[in-house]
Amino acid sequence: MPPRLEPLRRPPIGFAHRGARAHAPENTIPAFELALKLGATGLESDVWRTADGQVVLDHDGVVGGRLRRRRIAELDRAHLPEHMPLLGDLYDACGSDFELSLDLKDEAAAAEVIATARDRGGETEARLWLCHDDLDTLAAIRPLSATAHLVHSTRVRDLGMLPEQHAARLQALGVDAVNLHHSEWTGGSMTLYHRFGILAFGWDAQFERVLDHLLDGGADGVFSDHVDRMVDAIGRFHG
Repeated sequence: MPPRLEPLRRPPIGFAHRGARAHAPENTIPAFELALKLGATGLESDVWRTADGQVVLDHDGVVGGRLRRRRIAELDRAHLPEHMPLLGDLYDACGSDFELSLDLKDEAAAAEVIATARDRGGETEARLWLCHDDLDTLAAIRPLSATAHLVHSTRVRDLGMLPEQHAARLQALGVDAVNLHHSEWTGGSMTLYHRFGILAFGWDAQFERVLDHLLDGGADGVFSDHVDRMVDAIGRFHG
């Protein structure tokens, strides 16, 4: 079935949230490898910078038990659990023939993320989607790379302006996409952002009805733990 409204990016990117999280331990190399085998065209994770300047893929940014939890930023890579991959480990294991969305939980990691991708060569840097909830932070990252994509991850209640003003602001800052919870998107709102050349991403797309809602409305990217459902839905609309 064709979508009711066309996306700017066809086919949309299917981002596997923290790897194939519904199928394997999240944010591990096996989870990322499985996501790609299942047909994801993008991977997603959160990124932190260690005390010795390495960029690590992890959600919480802390290690240790309840009695002694320490922030990744306070530790060298050698003191982190072995299952916690570096960005370079991901590229070593999976190559770079996929889109990569990274939520910059530690904005200090941005420069190292871009440098790591750039060192891989080819289209690796251009396949980065760097996400943050602060527009000033995204604007500061733009001079670091002309090709990496920037994504404003936000909620409608936090915009502080009308959606049309927001879209114009993103365009002026060189931000490429806006990422909202699936419940906040309508076909009309996606069309509005598309008028400004801004891609529309929807996250927490765990169920078929949610995926169908986003894809039918013209979403350019979806984030899901359930890679199999996501790949099937994209195939239905854009096969």
